[in-house]
Amino acid sequence: MGCLLPLSALQAIAKAWGTLLYRLPTRAKITTEKNLTACFPDKSEAEFAELTKSSLIHTASTAMEMGKSWLLPMEKTLSLVVDCEGQDKFNAAYESGNGIILLAPHLGNWEIFGFYLSDSASTTFLYQPPKYRALDRLITRSRSRGGLNMAPTNQTGVAQIFRALKQGQVVGVLPDQVPSEEGGGYANFFGVPAFTMALVSKLIQKTDAKVFCGFAKRLPNAKGFKVIVQEADQGIYSEDVSISLSALNSTVEQHVLSAIEQYQWEYKRFRKQADGSKFY
Repeated sequence: MGCLLPLSALQAIAKAWGTLLYRLPTRAKITTEKNLTACFPDKSEAEFAELTKSSLIHTASTAMEMGKSWLLPMEKTLSLVVDCEGQDKFNAAYESGNGIILLAPHLGNWEIFGFYLSDSASTTFLYQPPKYRALDRLITRSRSRGGLNMAPTNQTGVAQIFRALKQGQVVGVLPDQVPSEEGGGYANFFGVPAFTMALVSKLIQKTDAKVFCGFAKRLPNAKGFKVIVQEADQGIYSEDVSISLSALNSTVEQHVLSAIEQYQWEYKRFRKQADGSKFY
């Protein structure tokens, strides 16, 4: 049903849902408050309250928009994008044939972002398969309908995206997911130590791929989305993994700062701490 309702109706429902989440002592609200307080300690109490509420509403919007992301014919999904910034440089890098690593953080509507940039490029996205097979089939079928390939987060999937880069394709990665114990290292994210994936750094060192990052920014008044894509911080290409990881997080930070309320602060980004302490 969500795919049939206009965007304005879906976002109105999301506003009511997000407001309810804010008014109740929900896990989403508590986690959001914890993350925002740690990342923006200089903001006032009123600013925290407004950001928390807005973040919950935007996260609810992403959920409500899933029907339009996954179930509509691809041309209708893509028509929700009304503006794009930075695609010329992205296209030029793709035409070079060296491959692109596309960072798609949990910001704005990352589903629509991935679909939009993969519409004119051979693309493989790395994803975490859900526990339920029926949901996995739905996700795979929905995301693949525009020709986008899916690679699971295991050794087979990593080999798949490595081959894709060698063939000059685009590889999509969610850079702000907490990796497995052996798959990352610590780097600050808005001043807070965050266990950060090292996969991107490893792929860079084994290929000539360029790294871009972006998101589909939700426009006010249900006007659609603006896709923003930019090349990553140059430090990400460093052979020093610690520098590369810091640059990855810095790249994500730069995008988040342009739409703080549209980031998924409900995610437990800091659940792994180097000293074993509990952040949440």
